[in-house]
Amino acid sequence: MSSAANVAIHPSQFPDAIRRDLLESLRTRRVNHKFHYDSAKQTQKWLALHQAHSPSRNDWDCSTTYERAFAAASERISANPIHLIGLGCGGGQKDARLLGALSRRGKRVTYSPCDVSAAMVQVARDAAQPVVTEKNCFPLVCDLATANDLAEFFAALQSPPVARLITFFGMIPNFEPADILPKLASLVRSDDWLFFSANLAPGPDYSAGVQRVLPQYDNLLTHDWLITFLLDLGVERGDGEVRFSVEDNGDLKRIVARFHFARARRIELDGESFEFNGGEAIQLFFSYRYTPERVRTALAGHGLEVREQWITKSGEEGVFLVHRSGDPAERR
Repeated sequence: MSSAANVAIHPSQFPDAIRRDLLESLRTRRVNHKFHYDSAKQTQKWLALHQAHSPSRNDWDCSTTYERAFAAASERISANPIHLIGLGCGGGQKDARLLGALSRRGKRVTYSPCDVSAAMVQVARDAAQPVVTEKNCFPLVCDLATANDLAEFFAALQSPPVARLITFFGMIPNFEPADILPKLASLVRSDDWLFFSANLAPGPDYSAGVQRVLPQYDNLLTHDWLITFLLDLGVERGDGEVRFSVEDNGDLKRIVARFHFARARRIELDGESFEFNGGEAIQLFFSYRYTPERVRTALAGHGLEVREQWITKSGEEGVFLVHRSGDPAERR
């Protein structure tokens, strides 16, 4: 393996764009989630949190559910070669397992790990190395929330075009559906597939299900990970505390974390001053919780249809294989 990594940086993660988004986060009191993955320190804290609380790490059935989904999708998708695009790849463990399943079915694969964090992209790149050679790996650092030309970027990578399998594992909770779903739909062409997972509210009672999973978020590791953003800006731990709540947003519920200031704090950044008074709060994070029916409804509104689904026994996670609506399943 080469000692150097070739990683493309999309303009959405150029310094001017990062500065603009950071200032906007402080002005609006709503932190762009990408700033929780901005440094190697934050990445390591997220990975530790993921290891401790993610069902995919701690629920044997969740792990085997993904394996079943990967095996079934690799058998169903007949395209060869295939370009796997891992949107929000994180550490790339799921993508690497999927790449392995595709390879065992005789697929020739290329891989584009994409994340807002350069550190995450490099971790995902390394995870894929046993299956994907260096020349067939195209890492990309980008902000999915603001990058509007990804279709053109990915089209330029493959000439002639090859079928795509786009993964979006565990990402949908952290985006406003109206913002991210049109972008996903724009990337899925008629012969492409979307592999999509969502954190679910378990059980028949949606509200009770959201409350049941709240401890996966409201814990010391998550508090420590989220507050790192503010500490790096000069906020002190004694300035306030992180509090979680469950909120309604249309037909969906989401878990929200805010830092509530107990005393005044001024943040100075690039010549601008941001005053936070005692009693004020800044939104650090949110995570929507879906049900399988809500996933289907949300995707259908953007021309996407769930063809197969795999739900864990706990009901807390679902994996969905998605195609464009109206495209016959045989066109793959």
